[in-house]
Amino acid sequence: MKISSVTMEKLVALAKSRGFVFPGSDIYGGMANSWDYGPLGTELKRNIMNAWWQRFVTSRGDMVGIDAAVIMNPKVWEASGHVEGFTDPLVECKKCHERFRADQMDTGKACARCGTKDGFTDPKNFNLLFKTFVGSTEDSASVAYLRGELAQAMFVDLPQVLTASRKRVPFGIAQQGKCFRNEITPGNFIFRTREFNLMEFEYFVHDSEWEKWFEYWLEQMKSWLDFCGVNREHLVFHEIEDGERAHYSKRTIDIEYLYPFGQKELYGLAYRTDFDLKRHMEKSGADMRFTDPKTNEKYVPHVIEPTFGIDRTVLITLLEAYHEEAAPTAEEGETDKRVVLKLPKALAPFKIAVLPLSKKDELAVVAGPLADRLRQRWATDYDETQSIGKRYRRQDEIGTPYCVTVDFDTLTDNAVTVRDRDTMKQTRVKIDELENYFAQQLPG
Repeated sequence: MKISSVTMEKLVALAKSRGFVFPGSDIYGGMANSWDYGPLGTELKRNIMNAWWQRFVTSRGDMVGIDAAVIMNPKVWEASGHVEGFTDPLVECKKCHERFRADQMDTGKACARCGTKDGFTDPKNFNLLFKTFVGSTEDSASVAYLRGELAQAMFVDLPQVLTASRKRVPFGIAQQGKCFRNEITPGNFIFRTREFNLMEFEYFVHDSEWEKWFEYWLEQMKSWLDFCGVNREHLVFHEIEDGERAHYSKRTIDIEYLYPFGQKELYGLAYRTDFDLKRHMEKSGADMRFTDPKTNEKYVPHVIEPTFGIDRTVLITLLEAYHEEAAPTAEEGETDKRVVLKLPKALAPFKIAVLPLSKKDELAVVAGPLADRLRQRWATDYDETQSIGKRYRRQDEIGTPYCVTVDFDTLTDNAVTVRDRDTMKQTRVKIDELENYFAQQLPG
């Protein structure tokens, strides 16, 4: 029975204590809005990325991947319009000098930081690109930028990808990786950070077919969210109106999520037309056209762009998985309430935990090699400290689907107790049959 919904405070505390996500540079007092993924968070993030890549790239015949450099020729960002127009409106408190985004606050109210009503400066455009310098000198000739999005590399690499892969339109180029935006007001844990991770692809189509492919990829994004365990009642599909869309977009849908801190963006789906490819063709002189081998039509492809934030996927996956439940029975060392992450099995950091009932050598000599054997196919934890009930609770809190308990009966019947995370049902299974048992219960 669900007895409470998750708050950000509870989730952040669990993420820190169990090694999912914790403050970066913590021994030096941290750094504002800097977060590190711990051992379990790294596995969860990697599982999300691998599942996404398998679903959208390797299992399809119309998609290829690239892994482009973070620092690109600055002419790329000039051609794309980022150097000139990648901005947010900034205002500054006249007393404490804290900076805020003007479009996300009421400048007629008191400052959220110091409480003064002295007012704010007039809005001015603040460029979000991180500027850096390449080489040993810091002058205008050595200026470069950390990428603010993944898309541009997929656009400028299109001619080489077409030549190397021999793909035909419609097809896509996918990429995963870090991006950087000098956000004015980052916050809400890993929801908005200056250094973040994206997964996205540019799907190149004939302009006559863009509507068909737009609807297709919208459905695929919904299916992916189902896979991540997201309740569709927590999603809002926000059609961005004319005048509010990015300059390159003819149609955009923001997929928003009902976070504990409000309805905010999660993913985006944009029809970027042929804006980017034409700009790069104009500025670089490179031919960005595709020649249809059947009709000999030569044209600049149009682009459908689904964008998935990795960090936000981690966040909503944890939010959806977090449950506080009244336990129907109290096992040894357990309380009558448990916190459990009901993560999709494919995404759980550990799939199995092997738990010897005690530290006695005769159990360890069975449990240790058993954990090593299972580890060859599934991510497997081994835990022998504290009571068995407390160990079950620890595994519940990190989302491990199955616990395998090696007890003294194992020494005579060669069987173990398998406990299901979600139902807490316990099943006796022969050791020799464990691999077959888990092959039916666990993906991949």
